[in-house]
Amino acid sequence: MAEPVEETSLYLVPTPIGNLEDITLRAIRILKEVDIVLAEDTRTSGKLLNHLGIDKRMHSHHLHNEHKAVAHLVERLKKGEKMAMVSDAGTPGISDPGFLLVRACVQEGIKIECLPGPTAFVPALVKSGFSTDRFTFEGFLPIKKGRQTRLQSLAQEERTMIFYESPHRVLKTLEQFKEVFGAERMVSVSREISKMFEETLNGTLEEMVQTFTTKAIKGEFVIVVQGNK
Repeated sequence: MAEPVEETSLYLVPTPIGNLEDITLRAIRILKEVDIVLAEDTRTSGKLLNHLGIDKRMHSHHLHNEHKAVAHLVERLKKGEKMAMVSDAGTPGISDPGFLLVRACVQEGIKIECLPGPTAFVPALVKSGFSTDRFTFEGFLPIKKGRQTRLQSLAQEERTMIFYESPHRVLKTLEQFKEVFGAERMVSVSREISKMFEETLNGTLEEMVQTFTTKAIKGEFVIVVQGNK
């Protein structure tokens, strides 16, 4: 592994997951100072930069092109170009692009800084009322292949479990959780964190399945499941 250089070349910059006031002063300064912003969606990030009054060159960097783009970006970083990576919302690399470039930079000794900032699972975990001493972040479950295997492997997990889920799969996921973890297992379901219609519902998996069977389901979800007692 190469020795890291002294000067930072790549900055991982968290962006608001809802409320635009969640951007930090340091994040704004870095976005102004770098040469280019690597964005998951340049249209989404362009709106944020425009809101902040920042005119900056952007480069599209997402899950579908990051394998091909990493080597080229590393070469540019090694030549001294300063880059900031942002996702559409939250911290890059957490269920978003970023891991491949970070790994390559570590291997090449390119100095990286990750700014602290918004991440959806932290407020959802803290608001759940479940143990925060030990927890496991599972992110998005496999959609098809390996889904049941992953769930069965978590059936006896004693730590609090955190999952991300899209609105059109929330009910199905809660039903599968009920089947694997048991109807009486406690769960906390948060949606639209830091946005106008933020909501958190707590109860047993049986209760949450009944609630979401009739409830309109909109927004991005974080599901926090109490560990096996």
